[in-house]
Amino acid sequence: MGVKKVVLAYSGGLDTSAIVPWLKDNYNCEVIAFVANVGQGDEELNGVEQKAINSGASSCYVVDLRHELVNEVIYPTLKTGAVYEGQYLLGTSMARPVIARAQVKLALELGADALCHGCTGKGNDQVRFESCFAALAPQLKVIAPWREWQFTSRQSLLDYLVEKNVPTTASATKIYSRDANLWHISHEGGELEDPWCEPSEQVWMWTKSPEQAPDHSAYVELVFERGQLSSINGQQLDGVAAIELLNQIGAEHGIGRIDIVENRLVGMKSRGCYETPGGTILLAGLKGLEALVYDRSSLKYREEIGLEFAQLVYDGRWFTPLKDALLAAATSLAEQLSGEVVMKLYKGNVTVAKRRSVNTLYSEAFATFEGDEVYDQKDAAGFIRLYSLASRIRALHQQKG
Repeated sequence: MGVKKVVLAYSGGLDTSAIVPWLKDNYNCEVIAFVANVGQGDEELNGVEQKAINSGASSCYVVDLRHELVNEVIYPTLKTGAVYEGQYLLGTSMARPVIARAQVKLALELGADALCHGCTGKGNDQVRFESCFAALAPQLKVIAPWREWQFTSRQSLLDYLVEKNVPTTASATKIYSRDANLWHISHEGGELEDPWCEPSEQVWMWTKSPEQAPDHSAYVELVFERGQLSSINGQQLDGVAAIELLNQIGAEHGIGRIDIVENRLVGMKSRGCYETPGGTILLAGLKGLEALVYDRSSLKYREEIGLEFAQLVYDGRWFTPLKDALLAAATSLAEQLSGEVVMKLYKGNVTVAKRRSVNTLYSEAFATFEGDEVYDQKDAAGFIRLYSLASRIRALHQQKG
């Protein structure tokens, strides 16, 4: 089929372990495994190179993409305020362009003529990966085994691995499908496929339940400069370390759990549970600062950007002119978004306790309920008359009619 060398996005799980020998059987090609370290943890990464080789890959490359993920995707996206369908902080979606770009880069360096992923034909990720591939290297063939092969169950994949003498620790029973990175962990499958079923505690892996969280509150001071996190509790940290610290603090207090039924890009609805403790704290802090700094029109426009940007990220359209334009607008607005916010964490809730900024538009002298010398309340009468002029004219016409 014209494929001599393929770079596979490899995780070491059951699916990608089966894909390696399947590619060799069906395409008679060399398979190079590519593993993206996006902060999913040592449990998934330890021994992954040898596992890929044991599956039949000629080589395995593990690439650390954590700093790229934070600095080039997560922090810029935070400035837009993007949240998909009101709750989802786009954890899986944000990692895909970084992974896809690194996979393409490796394929071009090694002279590969094809790319391969293990995404199913029902999900969003196939669109995200392949949209990125199309934008970055349209000349490379894309192979999606789940849209080609005959396997339909975990047992059939396990039987295939036995046939090919590929060792695996996977079993026929897998309760949940999970995806983890530095920003979040997602959970699907099992009892979650029934939206009438409450998630059991075995679903959650990072965060304590609100019931088990400490009976005392915790305070976290965040300093932002131009919309980007600068320090936590007075400590300056790089982006990766900062998110890891906020994840640890937030998880202890039950922050960042959501249970949603979302609209997938491919048309179906899916039910999933997500844990994003650090991200939930960061987004709440930024919004608390926005309330001080942005005027009414600017805030409204930022909210419109956030809605559009969330859809764009979710749909895998990162490498597009629209992304650049929206991000430029959000970054321009965030030039004034500097200040300090103190967040209060308590049993799953995160609220703004204190906030201040040199760019604040809040003035106690104007807003006070006490006596002041800067605002003449009589001026409001003329403003209201002009503001409601259209309604007044309409009512007069109706009375005449």
